[in-house]
Amino acid sequence: MHKSITLEYEYFTDIKCLPLELQKLVEVARNNTLQAYAPYSHFRVGAAILLDNGVIINGNNQENASYPQGMCAERVAMFQASALYPEQAMLAIAICGNPENFSLNHPLSPCGGCRQVMLEYEKKQRHNMKVILCTMKDELIVFENASMLLPFNFSKDDLQTK
Repeated sequence: MHKSITLEYEYFTDIKCLPLELQKLVEVARNNTLQAYAPYSHFRVGAAILLDNGVIINGNNQENASYPQGMCAERVAMFQASALYPEQAMLAIAICGNPENFSLNHPLSPCGGCRQVMLEYEKKQRHNMKVILCTMKDELIVFENASMLLPFNFSKDDLQTK
């Protein structure tokens, strides 16, 4: 038996194609790259999350000399949103890469760990989280929900016995 998965997303080359609130979210994510602590990889990443109350939560990668102790920008933002606003749904997350030594020629995609955390929060809040991947210029990829980035996922449903 042959099965397939289709991945649907929107691709834009102009930020003005997005609604104003998402344009602002992308700009915040881009600005957050400048505050990243990335002295080892020199690969700065910024994230911004729009909550359903209109608040925008910031995140950027935080490295450590003991590499496993660092944290991705996406998780910094999601954990902060959950800690500060546990009852608010995360409507959208914008993620932007800004390496110090070169320019990305495509929007940055989140690592597998961040995809799993996005999926967990999306399921917890029972609301889709739009995912916007961007460059420092106008190139954007938009997914309607985080689960599109991790089609074969592991969740709390897999931990329940029947």
